[in-house]
This record gives sequence, C-alpha cells and structure tokens, in this order.
Amino acid sequence: MTPQEEVENLIARVAMGDRTAFSQLYDRTSAKLFGVCLRVLNDRAEAEEVLQDVFVTVWNKADSYKVNGYSPMTWLITITRNRAVDRRRALKLPPAPIETADLMPDSKPGPEASAVAASEARQIRDCLDQLPRARAHLVRRAYLEGDSYADLSEATGVNLNTIRTWLRRSLIALRECLSHE
Repeated sequence: MTPQEEVENLIARVAMGDRTAFSQLYDRTSAKLFGVCLRVLNDRAEAEEVLQDVFVTVWNKADSYKVNGYSPMTWLITITRNRAVDRRRALKLPPAPIETADLMPDSKPGPEASAVAASEARQIRDCLDQLPRARAHLVRRAYLEGDSYADLSEATGVNLNTIRTWLRRSLIALRECLSHE
C-alpha cells in the first residue's frame, strides 16, 4: 500500500468513527501539519492550538474527504493552512516571509533510521513467531493493541494471574530471542 493509499484508508476509517485509525492518522501526519502551522504562525503554542483544532475538524469532517486521485495530504494541509491563516489574522500578526517555507526541517526519520526500524520490526516479528500462537496473540494484544491484563483474562476465560505469568514468560522468551538475533 502506498503512503497516499494508507492515509486515504485512515481517513475513511476515521469517517466511520474508528479511534485507532484517528490515532494512526495523527501519528502519520501530525509532524508535517505542525510544521505548516509553525511556518504560518511562527509561535509554537499557537501552532499546537491550531493543530489540535485541525484534528478536531478532521474527526468531524473526515466523511467529506473525497478520494479523487489527489494526495490526501493536500486535503489535510489545506485544512491546516486555512486554520493557521485564520488564527494569524485573528491575532493580527504580520505575514510570515515566504523564504521561511524551505527552512523547516522534515521530522521524519531518514533512510538509515527507516531501514534500522524495519530490521528491528522484522526481528520482533520473527521472535513473536517462535512463541506459541496463543501466547504471541496475547503479547500483541497487551503490548501493541493496549488491552489490559483484565481484558485478556475476560476475553480468554483464563485466570488473571495466569495471564500475567504467560505474558511475563513470553516477554522473557522474546528478550532472549532478540539478544541472539
């Protein structure tokens, strides 16, 4: 899936009220959108306020996004820029010089960091695959999806202390596996 398709998919899921997708969309796009806010406002606190307002708007208006072949980031950046300009006008700030647009650093990881992260993710997946399927599923739910031990106990019908023991042992096994990789 391309980055554009991924963001489009997240926006579609947000339109259906999917909070996890909203969190993922925020993680995926907030740095870029914050940069837009900061360029327009040149004030960190105001930029943070506008970014929050932008994501409230995205939550409420995600159903108005139309997949039309254009980048979904264009839609998000347009909303962000318009909000930031509105805030700038409300604060009666002088316009930001256009020369500053190219000076904002991209906060995304570089190619080397991305390659390292992908390698580490592959190692973790390989080690998870070495656990019994049910234990690996519990580890994913507890540590990647955020389910509590009580939730896991209730969902599986297994005693809470047993769930804790299984997860502890699974984490020890993962640590050992990762140290050998």
